[in-house]
Amino acid sequence: MTEPERPRTERRPRPAPLLFEPAEAAADPEHFFDLESIEDPRQLLTRATELTHAFRAATDRSMEFQAIAAAQLADPRRFDRLTPAAIAEHAEWTEDYAKKMVEFGQDLLRGGAEES
Repeated sequence: MTEPERPRTERRPRPAPLLFEPAEAAADPEHFFDLESIEDPRQLLTRATELTHAFRAATDRSMEFQAIAAAQLADPRRFDRLTPAAIAEHAEWTEDYAKKMVEFGQDLLRGGAEES
């Protein structure tokens, strides 16, 4: 996994808010953030695009938190530190990917990537 270098001054765009999906809506496979109820194709495209950006931003942030957690779990100063193999098993990753995530997390913890 290679992460693109981001200049420290670059600001992350604020994605559209992800609205809460009630349990009854999640039970309906046709329901997805109320997109199915939007009849105007322009509005549908706008909202679907907002959601796409929001999900991408959420994925990026979640991955950063995964990397930080992996780095913390692998920290040799911890008496209960985990090996990359153990982290990989826990996160359902390959061991090589776990090693890369630990390195990425270490970089984030050192401040080598933009902080929000």
